[in-house]
Amino acid sequence: MYKEVGNELPIERMYVTYSESIYQFIYFLVGDDELAKDLTQETFLKAINSNPQFRGQSSEKTWLTKIARNLVYDHFRRKRLLKFIPFLHEHEQIDYTYSPEQWLQAKNEQYELYEALGKLPHHYREAIVLRKIEQFSIKESAEILGWNEAKVKNATERGMKKMNELLGGERDA
Repeated sequence: MYKEVGNELPIERMYVTYSESIYQFIYFLVGDDELAKDLTQETFLKAINSNPQFRGQSSEKTWLTKIARNLVYDHFRRKRLLKFIPFLHEHEQIDYTYSPEQWLQAKNEQYELYEALGKLPHHYREAIVLRKIEQFSIKESAEILGWNEAKVKNATERGMKKMNELLGGERDA
């Protein structure tokens, strides 16, 4: 089914390249480390089984993210949970050197941002995660979400405005 490239199969290369990003995307939506890990693995298994469907019309990351999003939705449908679990991004590591006061301030600001993001309607949250956190283009985000580009722009702008309101208008969108 797959052609080897050197000692590595294409799906192995994709896993090494994109697994952390796919995990983070899923974690932003489900808020549970173990579930995010399971769904990440499921994403790559589904990619292995559906690789002939990948036609190269989008990037591999866009294709994998779309698979991941569909698996998250399938999970919630199976569990009959249509609302998203509020998310806390506990696995993010800080690479900076801070004084204890600066570190506490940064952690508090980070917590406030993730708490506000967790309060947004899921369509705003998805748009913001894809555009602002995962850095997908409007076109790529539209493809992943199955929306048109105008809807992606609107959801991102409205979501950022709502986040700003939740944060007391202290941050720029």
